[in-house]
Amino acid sequence: MQKSDSVRGADRAAQALRAAGIETVFAMSGNQIMVLFDAFLDEQIGVVHIRHEAAAVHMAEARAQLTGDVAVALVPAGPGFANALSALYSARMSESPMVLLSGHAPVARIGQGAFQEMPQADMAAHLAKASWTVEKAEDAAPAIAEAMRIARADRPGPVHVALPFDILCAEADGGAVPAADAFTPDQNDLADADAQNTLDAIAAAARPLILVGPTFARGKGAEAAKRLEVATGVPVVCSESPRGTNDPCLGAFAEALQDADLVVSVGKRLDFTVQLGAAMAADGSVIHIDPEQLELDRSGALFGSRLTLAAKADALPAAERLIALANAPAVDADWSANVKDAVTHRPAEWATLSAGSDNPLHPIDVCRAVQAKLDESPDAVLIIDGGEFGQWAQACLHAPNRIINGPGGAIGAGIPFSVAAGLTKPGAPVIALMGDGSMGFHLSEFDTAARTNSPFVLIVGNDAKWNAEFQIQLRDFGPQRMMGCELNATRYDQAAVALGCEGGLVTRADEMAPALDKALKSGRPTCLNVSLESHPAPTVRRA
Repeated sequence: MQKSDSVRGADRAAQALRAAGIETVFAMSGNQIMVLFDAFLDEQIGVVHIRHEAAAVHMAEARAQLTGDVAVALVPAGPGFANALSALYSARMSESPMVLLSGHAPVARIGQGAFQEMPQADMAAHLAKASWTVEKAEDAAPAIAEAMRIARADRPGPVHVALPFDILCAEADGGAVPAADAFTPDQNDLADADAQNTLDAIAAAARPLILVGPTFARGKGAEAAKRLEVATGVPVVCSESPRGTNDPCLGAFAEALQDADLVVSVGKRLDFTVQLGAAMAADGSVIHIDPEQLELDRSGALFGSRLTLAAKADALPAAERLIALANAPAVDADWSANVKDAVTHRPAEWATLSAGSDNPLHPIDVCRAVQAKLDESPDAVLIIDGGEFGQWAQACLHAPNRIINGPGGAIGAGIPFSVAAGLTKPGAPVIALMGDGSMGFHLSEFDTAARTNSPFVLIVGNDAKWNAEFQIQLRDFGPQRMMGCELNATRYDQAAVALGCEGGLVTRADEMAPALDKALKSGRPTCLNVSLESHPAPTVRRA
């Protein structure tokens, strides 16, 4: 089918994406969306062609986190769309602004048993902020604009739009790209009275804390969190891990949270990550500022009279309003120092902990070499997948840019995250750490890395097992009742080489730093297969 001179629904969609500033789409090809690929050529929109639909969503999520802008994934209809759903949940929990576009059976054939017909909008609605199907070609561009707007609005997150094949191919009678304001969300500000009441409550408290969520873990959000702490004098702690207050990145924070007599949540869900309130002082007061009424209602049911203020407002503007109205800090300096000490606390023995030169590496052996390289760049990117090895990495490593598996707790996104990071931050070192279990999810994306020449170093902690589950079985059922956790000691570095990338094997602690240095200097996507001792994830306490 040759392109005609008429403007198709696909052309309108591509024009709207370009108007939104989208230059690259992470996509898996498929029958129903090839007309979109054709339209991208005219708008000079590049395609990073991936090997699995979930990887496209993970890559868009990583780009959104690193840039703060909306990123776009595109997948085919039916099973291809279904493959993307678990990744969509991860993006929702991590508050990553992105748009998932999916191909779809022809709208004129819905209900007639069309090829790969599936209620895609209904399915994604449970996982995305919004989800719908475009039913007219002239609605394609407005739908893209609306999706971009919603992805940025209130709590950022993913939006899904299904684009039926016949709508993409049909002539768009009108439906020009909307004006710029159609792409931009309205801002829900914190009322001055609510801001002042919050600041008054902080001043009256002896041990106040401010909790913030994933939106404050990066970019403008991270900068705002620092300024909020300075302006109010109150410790501001960001939680974005599925382990919540037991996140090793937060050290012994769980102890400090139990002592706080006031917790102010700014855009942080008070959910399982705070043990549904059990991780907080039983007699402490709570203030919750959140963009979603659902979250405020949940807090009301959870805390009852302890919830002294529930205010609906977007998290970042709310933080800015508190900063603007705050007076000189009046919080007890000893309390602030105590919280800081708790968050930064790591056991003293970690400083010398090592597996030794003749054994597989301890996770800390790996982290020492990685941190030395991260410290060399002001724009370094650190990516940490889930699992026990990942928890050691979270406890020991920090970088200017960090992406973890997020509150959703999914594993396996490390390689797609790395591919996107290498393309998004050219010139910056990208170092990722993941276990050998999660390595199997998206190993084929090393092929994508080779084709796009995305430079990163992926460190696979290889202990030949699903160590998180192994540790659960060992702890709860005993060594005689272990099953289903063993893996082969696969040479993942050789698999990466077979897929067109670089690879290296590390079996001793003294080999780690040279191997990492060589990999970074290569400027190529590289997999370092590291023989690792099996250790349970750390739980940090000062006592």
